[in-house]
Amino acid sequence: MKIILRADVENLGRLGDVVTVKAGYGRNYLLPQGLAMLVTPGNLKAFELERKKLQARMDALRAAADDIAGKLEGLVLPIVMRVGDNDKLYGSVTTAIIGDALTAQGIEVDRRRILLDHPIRTLGDHPVRVRLHADVVASLTVKVVSEDKAHLVEEEAAEAPAEAPTEEAAE
Repeated sequence: MKIILRADVENLGRLGDVVTVKAGYGRNYLLPQGLAMLVTPGNLKAFELERKKLQARMDALRAAADDIAGKLEGLVLPIVMRVGDNDKLYGSVTTAIIGDALTAQGIEVDRRRILLDHPIRTLGDHPVRVRLHADVVASLTVKVVSEDKAHLVEEEAAEAPAEAPTEEAAE
């Protein structure tokens, strides 16, 4: 089945590409989601008329992803977990937990966009990537701490904003 992509589709192509996909994928996913249209002479003409609007929408999504990436880069996200003997976590830190912690910080990120190479099962700092757009991947550090040391993390967070204005005043 030949289709024209109306949006960037991961592992398939970019806006405006004419690609061949299996009939079920096109009919059951791409066409109903509005991500593609069948290749016909009429659809080719309609797509060319619609291309500028679609490109503007894709550019707006890219700009929003860049904005969120700017907030995430270099962010250290503290996550408090229960630990047992030998500082071993009960369970692991999941994408849902990281997503909730980001939401608490005021950054909305879909948990399915958070990329974990392996489950986080130890205390300490762990690098985490977030795919915000097909071309935008941000990195942040997740700092896993035990419940006993949660008050230390809160004290650090309270001190950090107090230090920022003095640094700006010194410049």
